[in-house]
Amino acid sequence: MAIIFQEKEMKNGVGQPVTRKEDPKFLMGRGRYVDDIDLPDLAYGFVLRSIHANAKIKSIDTKEAKALPGVIGILTGDDYASDGLGVIHAEINPNLLKGEAIQYPHAALVREYVKCVGAPVAFVVAETQSIAKDAAEIIEIDYEILDSATELSKVRSGNTPIVWEGMKSNVSFTYGMGDAEKVAAAFSDSAHIVKSTVVNNRITTNAMEPRCSIGIFEPGEEKFTLYSSNQRPNNARQAIANEIFEISEAQLRVISPDVGGGFGMKGSFYGEDVLVLWAARKYSKPIKWNSERSESFVTDSHARDVISDCEMSFDADGKVTGLRVHADYNIGAYVAPGGSISPMWFTLLLSGVYRIPAVEVVTRCHFTNTISTAPYRGAGRPESAFILERLMDMASNQLNIDPIEIRRKNLITSDEMPYQTALMFSYDSGEFIEIMDEAVKEANWSEFEERKKESESKGKLRGIGLACYLEGAAPFNERMEIRFDSGGTVTVVAGTHSHGQGHETIYSQMVSDFLGVPYESVHLVQGDTDKVPMGRGTVGSRSITVGGSALRLASDEVIEKGKKIAGHLLEASPEDIEFNSGSFSVAGTDKSIDITEIAKRSHTPVMWPGELGMGLEGVGVFQSGPGNFPNGCQIAEVEVDAETGKVTLENMVIVGDVGTVINPLLLGGQIHGGLTQGIGQALFEDVVYEKNGGQLLSASFQDYTMPRADDLPFYDITSHPVPTKQNPLGVKGAGETGTVGAPPAVLNAVINALQSKGVTDIEMPATPEKIWLALRKAA
Repeated sequence: MAIIFQEKEMKNGVGQPVTRKEDPKFLMGRGRYVDDIDLPDLAYGFVLRSIHANAKIKSIDTKEAKALPGVIGILTGDDYASDGLGVIHAEINPNLLKGEAIQYPHAALVREYVKCVGAPVAFVVAETQSIAKDAAEIIEIDYEILDSATELSKVRSGNTPIVWEGMKSNVSFTYGMGDAEKVAAAFSDSAHIVKSTVVNNRITTNAMEPRCSIGIFEPGEEKFTLYSSNQRPNNARQAIANEIFEISEAQLRVISPDVGGGFGMKGSFYGEDVLVLWAARKYSKPIKWNSERSESFVTDSHARDVISDCEMSFDADGKVTGLRVHADYNIGAYVAPGGSISPMWFTLLLSGVYRIPAVEVVTRCHFTNTISTAPYRGAGRPESAFILERLMDMASNQLNIDPIEIRRKNLITSDEMPYQTALMFSYDSGEFIEIMDEAVKEANWSEFEERKKESESKGKLRGIGLACYLEGAAPFNERMEIRFDSGGTVTVVAGTHSHGQGHETIYSQMVSDFLGVPYESVHLVQGDTDKVPMGRGTVGSRSITVGGSALRLASDEVIEKGKKIAGHLLEASPEDIEFNSGSFSVAGTDKSIDITEIAKRSHTPVMWPGELGMGLEGVGVFQSGPGNFPNGCQIAEVEVDAETGKVTLENMVIVGDVGTVINPLLLGGQIHGGLTQGIGQALFEDVVYEKNGGQLLSASFQDYTMPRADDLPFYDITSHPVPTKQNPLGVKGAGETGTVGAPPAVLNAVINALQSKGVTDIEMPATPEKIWLALRKAA
């Protein structure tokens, strides 16, 4: 398939760096987030949470708290059970599953046991938030404290308590792919095997907007309304209606207004969404819950936290012959609704951009007494890319082959496309070697030694590292709708959800280009399940690839219907009607009519053939099929102060293939954000639990370091588009590419800088303390 755009070049059309339509509203403080919504008779909820990582609840005394003036009610796990509410489930991919899966679905309020710090024990509803907090402080809970298992390094070896009674181990489920016998044969015939245990540190999202929920119940209609900061409102409605309340989906309306960042963490519903709805029905008033930042640290899903035993075999020429990865994921105390997604993508994409004939992957997912993990920008792809790129650099050192050359020997060539990997996927397109070469040139790699000498003259160490990466994007199908009103204004009803990506801008560009209407006349409706009947939301870099392709199909339907109307009005056969730049014309004549006039006529109640219907609209549904595979190469250059261990990121180059570029300005914004989050994991961010008691030690910005502007260089971003054939636009996902490649590129650069001092490996984040200690130990 190939995209066909309007011949007329449009300043706001596809391919143009159009500034965001959305920005003026936010810059003037007119964004409308869930916490901005105020309703008559609004009450406030506060969740009392466990202070223990593992404990039995012997008793809960709420009598004194309920008597506090202004308290409306207090709900516990016993109330939840007696009201017959359902539990929260996760979907586990049966195609990858090895053996049985044990989930322990969890309720929005725990009943007998708490399994992590932050577990919800009681929900206090009061006239004000401060009263709810005061009441929570005087609830008396008698706990029997139990031993906890919080360290994945110990859990994976079986040397910790069992999190859930009755289980033989802490393994919830295991994914597996590949051919173990073929890998064993490759290893036995290999000339060299590189081995490493690779640790991918635990991080948390820290979206700018903390989660917030408002629940409303209308007794006469028996209908709920949920305002929620959620990336996938239709999916939230489906799960909450069917699994929790056992009502029809028509009885639940979910509205996700402006959302201040999601990154996967807001991709599923949370227990607090259930609590505000339940309390709204119970107390006959709207209920708001808003997370404070300190609460976010112990309630928002965490991410990554993987330890992998890895082996990669090579022949005498430095070509990869096999890969074996046995990984252990920390999924936390419960399998979150999206908790199986990162392990799934990790397992499926461990071939990366390389020609690896034999692969075996075993991914065990463990319960621990920690907060559940779930997707965070990249979701399994950063973890797999990190393993491959660390192994490549280790092989480069051990085999004494230049890091660029060893990759060149093993990168899949463009002539080999489409390429079937040893795992599930077949790549349809890509120019991996050309992209690496372009990045190497852009980074001025050939003159690195001169820059290194200059750093050494100042008493500093200097390193350079690269990472070639690939990710899978665009899951599921999507539905988009285009409607014209009688004045020619166009409404796009989107099944996707924009929370910073700029969909209103980019969809307006596309519709303007496809249909020849003014960019300013296009408006977006999203995030309301009563207005958007179906939609998969925004996750997995899918909105433009799947949603945009559905928008193309909806535009085609508008054009086809417009041709029929134009044929009627111009007294011609629809087959003789041509469409170009917003105008329908009869072929070979000067007879024409504008699309806005078509829209006006379609709304006019005159004598009208029934087959033409009413109005001008189109619906497009696009099935993503195998998805697509954005890829690229990142090169980081760092300077390290050996006396303090401080890393200065001097340069960051990325050459990326996201297929057809719809808006280069918005693409740059996506890559900037992704790079920064990936750099954050590599150098700064780390979730740390107390080893014995299970307390979260990095529970505030005082202890959890985020990258700041002065920690980062100006990014050097180059687009190398290789359009995919998997969708009519030729686009590939763009939102996560920066995050996938940055951690290995940065860490490879840091280790490259330290190698002259005898340091050959270091775990993320590469903090000054870790580097200082590693240098002292090596000395």
